Order: sequence, then structure tokens, then C-alpha cells
Amino acid sequence: MSNLLSRFGKARSARVAFALASLMPFSGTIHAQWTNLHDPKTPRTADGKPNLSAPAPRQPGGKPDLSGMWLVADNHLQFNMAADTPGVELTPAYAAIYKQHLDGAGKDRPSGKCLPHGIPDAMLAPTPFKFIHTPGVTLILYEEFVDFRQIFTDGRQLPKDPEPAWFGYSVGKWDGGAFVIDTGGFNDKSWLDDDGHPHSDALHTIERFRRPDFGHLIMEITIDDPKAYVKPWNATLHFNLLPDMELIESVCDHNNDTPHMVGK
Repeated sequence: MSNLLSRFGKARSARVAFALASLMPFSGTIHAQWTNLHDPKTPRTADGKPNLSAPAPRQPGGKPDLSGMWLVADNHLQFNMAADTPGVELTPAYAAIYKQHLDGAGKDRPSGKCLPHGIPDAMLAPTPFKFIHTPGVTLILYEEFVDFRQIFTDGRQLPKDPEPAWFGYSVGKWDGGAFVIDTGGFNDKSWLDDDGHPHSDALHTIERFRRPDFGHLIMEITIDDPKAYVKPWNATLHFNLLPDMELIESVCDHNNDTPHMVGK
């Protein structure tokens, strides 16, 4: 844990320590900054603790409700997004870029310069994010850097030539019990993970979110980038609910981390 604390800086050490503790199996309510919050919509066990095995909630129209604050259950993919996916092959040009990132030990990662994490890296770090459903658009709020995504659910299609963006342009729909997010229009500045897997401006992602019960969320993501990868590839991420909590601001503090990193 000490390596992670030094990596993220003293200003965030308390938050990281809490996040790392949250990766352990839940033995009860985790107390952090918002200790007085008691969400009346949270199902409880007989002793008053959040019942994370309760059925997943539903929206008024009957669709699954992904609302809540989530934290990655196991962040090993943060440092190698392709760790669990055999056969991931970069094109020669992007293999060279990836090697540069590895040789630098992640020193030049965008988030180290107070720039956004991108997709899916923003969900891999041990900092929470929050789903909010509204008519016509679902929001994902990221605690780190106070970033956000808009997923339009009003039936529109992906624009053919959107303004390139760190988080791209997203549309969403329901496929049975899965919320499917289709995203394009990325710039080529972010990394897929802190290990340095690169992508081009041709990146196209499909994310499928399922909530099997109250306390757990599963995301299956497809990475399709013909400039950077020989063929599309997939990864699966698991998240735990952080009950009775809310987001707090986590602002990048004047790029203080980078001078202390050891990469070349």
C-alpha cells in the first residue's frame, strides 16, 4: 500500500487508504467522510447494516437502476488493462508507443499531469464514480479531477464527426438487463490504463453494465481501435457499491506528483 500512497501523493493519501480498504470484502458499513449519511433507499439487514446482497433496484419504468457510488473491486487491471485478455496485439506503430510508456514507468501518464484518465482508466483507479439516471441522459460523475460523462438515452445516434474529447461522445440504450454505452469521438491523448496501453482517435468502445444485486456492478468493455490494435478485444471489470456515502471533490494539486516519479 505504501507504493500506492507515494504514487498518488500525500494530499490524497487518506482517500487512497480508504479506497484500498474498500477493495476488501464488505464486513459492514465503511465509514469515511460522510459518516452521518443514512440513505433511506438502502436495504438493511436486521442489525441496520446495508444489505449488499439484496435485489438490485429498479427505475420507475422497470429498467434496472445503476444509481449509486461505485469503486473498482480489484484494481489489478489499472496497471495492465489486457492482463486477463490473451492475444491482445498492438499494431507496430502503437506497439512502439506502448514500449515508450513502459520504459518510462508511466511517468508521462496524462493523469500525472492533471489531465483526465479517459475510458476505461477513469474506472480502474481506486477512486469512486457515481451513476445518475435522468430522462434522456445518464450521467457518470468521477470523483477524481471532478470529471463527468453524459450518456444520451433519447434515441440519438453517434455523430459521424464529433469534436474529439477525452471521454468521447456516448449514447446509451437498454438491452434486457444490461445498460449498453456506445462511445466514439475520442481524442488520442488518454491511456487505457496506467500501464500505458495507447489508443488512437479511431477508438470505439462498447460498455455493458449489469447490476446482479444491490451491492455489485459488472462492466464488460470492448476495445475496438483498428489503428492501434490488430483486432477488437474485451475486458471485464467488477465494482462494489459504497453505501451511505457521497462524492467529494478531488482536485489535481498543481501537478505535484510528476517531479517525484522515477520513470525516465
